[in-house]
Amino acid sequence: MATQEITVSGGLSFDTKQRVKQAVDIVELVGGHIQLRRQGRNYVGLCPWHDDTRPSLQINPERQSFKCWVCDIGGDVFTWIMKTEGVEFREALQMLADRAGITLQRPKVRQEGPSSDAFDKRALYRAMVWSEKQYHQCLIHSPEAEPARRYLQERGITPESIEKFHLGFSPVEKDWILHQAGKNENSDKIAGRTKILEAIGILARSSEGGSFYDRFKGRLLFSIRDAQARPVGFGGRVLPEVATITPAKYVNSPETPLFTKSKLLYGLDLARQPIRKNGAALVMEGYTDVIVAHQYGFDNAVAVLGTALGAEHIKILRHYTDRIILVLDGDEAGQRRTNEVLELFVAEQVDLRILTLPEGLDPCDFLHQKGAAAFAELLANSAVDALEHAFSTVTRGVDVDRDVHGASRALERLVSIVAKAPRLRADTTGEDRFREEKILQRLAAWFRVDEKEVRRRLTALRRRSQGRGANIPPATEALSSAESGEPPEIIDSTQREFLELLLAHPECLPSVREQLSMEYIGTGMCRKIYDICCRLADAGVEASFGRLMLEFDEPAVKNLLVELDEISQSKGRRATDPQDLLGELINTFKRKETEKQRPRQITALREGGLDENRQIDMLEEILRQERDRQGITKPTDG
Repeated sequence: MATQEITVSGGLSFDTKQRVKQAVDIVELVGGHIQLRRQGRNYVGLCPWHDDTRPSLQINPERQSFKCWVCDIGGDVFTWIMKTEGVEFREALQMLADRAGITLQRPKVRQEGPSSDAFDKRALYRAMVWSEKQYHQCLIHSPEAEPARRYLQERGITPESIEKFHLGFSPVEKDWILHQAGKNENSDKIAGRTKILEAIGILARSSEGGSFYDRFKGRLLFSIRDAQARPVGFGGRVLPEVATITPAKYVNSPETPLFTKSKLLYGLDLARQPIRKNGAALVMEGYTDVIVAHQYGFDNAVAVLGTALGAEHIKILRHYTDRIILVLDGDEAGQRRTNEVLELFVAEQVDLRILTLPEGLDPCDFLHQKGAAAFAELLANSAVDALEHAFSTVTRGVDVDRDVHGASRALERLVSIVAKAPRLRADTTGEDRFREEKILQRLAAWFRVDEKEVRRRLTALRRRSQGRGANIPPATEALSSAESGEPPEIIDSTQREFLELLLAHPECLPSVREQLSMEYIGTGMCRKIYDICCRLADAGVEASFGRLMLEFDEPAVKNLLVELDEISQSKGRRATDPQDLLGELINTFKRKETEKQRPRQITALREGGLDENRQIDMLEEILRQERDRQGITKPTDG
């Protein structure tokens, strides 16, 4: 039988969606974002949409679906892209088609330079790819980039790394990138390209006159890519030999639809698989540190983007590993981060370790001077967990046995950090409570005090914080219902059981349609699914779970279908005879419709205005409905 071209949303054919979906394995797709492990026939991982400490996200490779029961978010490969990328269905389809090497028809011819069509994410990504290429070619070939090439050589960065990390250079001319974008184009196209380059943070407006200029002019550029290896921003380093207006050593891209620095890590696109393989992530502070670390074989290294390591970074890295080693420069600035990293250690379920490099060196200089073996030895023997690092820092110069005042102040400082941890409260999990107990035991042992005293001090600090009206959000806030700002649609138990049964036994649909007209089903998603089931049946196509998932584009409907099919399987619906339950459900639908109609019928009889025959017919209908409800058979004449 030929495939039927039945569509529900956006005019996209079943054939198109099926071809793309079959080309993308959901385990591979999701595994590119989060760390997965096999559990029976399925895979599980930490859900990216809530503060997940136990793997809540389930991947079903047979049905090519995912589901988080905590968030109530589920669907297929299209839903995953829509949720993680924040795009609509058509864009998700295109992104997956590009990933699979499938060419889809496009409404407009793709341009070589930055597109000025519409500010959707695909246009922004294309503009970023184009910009990265222009800057990279400039670094490789332009005479103006000689100071940048010389700087990289002095830092020991190889030509191979320049290619691998897509390094670039922006000339001093303020409108160099505009000239590149405007070659052989008319004024309208140049204006459109200017706007999109501004949208991705390449161009900025002058405070005097509002003219555009290249934000990174005169700087060596480090291309910042997301975990899927798409360029999303730049980090620009000033060069001593090149004059720039802004004296800042580094300038990062501003916040754009593609770039949020607190949610990105430099080098993660290259380090994802090595992090999984090594079982640990090395987090550094500079772009050159990461590049040189990779050159020396430490390809599990990433860097923060001019900010301190934060909770968002931890959340990202925990998709790949539970062990994070923060490599701090040996200077004073590195030591001042004690409080920040300790708070992360206490609040997050992660093995966070600190390596402080000796002699005030940064990772780049240490590796060049001491070599890979010395760095590996430090990682193995000198990386301590964040609590021990904090203890060493706050007690430096303090004799904890004899200096009562100094030791008391140091303990107070550490306990106050533990008290601020947002997840260690009355509603915390058993795992978090055990973690807190171990922290307090260690503090008590190090300071030679009774653990009860440490606990008492912690309780006092927490009460004081609450007394000040600390605004601490609940730990178990639901996420899914807030996504759209609208309350989730309520599907009643009858509708759920009915759809579960249809998913398990689509062959029952013809007999259902004979007994149940569309108005009995109600409105909303249940009605929509039933309607598509009927349309498919009319076309001679079985309304299976897989087919229905391709007929719908809306994440809410896909989520409901995954949930219903999971529940149906857990109940063993497919192994049971559906007829008895189906009969009960059909009667229930009819009874509910009757109960909805009854008040209107009684009101019409009371208000009058009906002729005598209509009144008799209505009364007989009410009596018949009541007999049907009670299961009473009408006596025969004679």
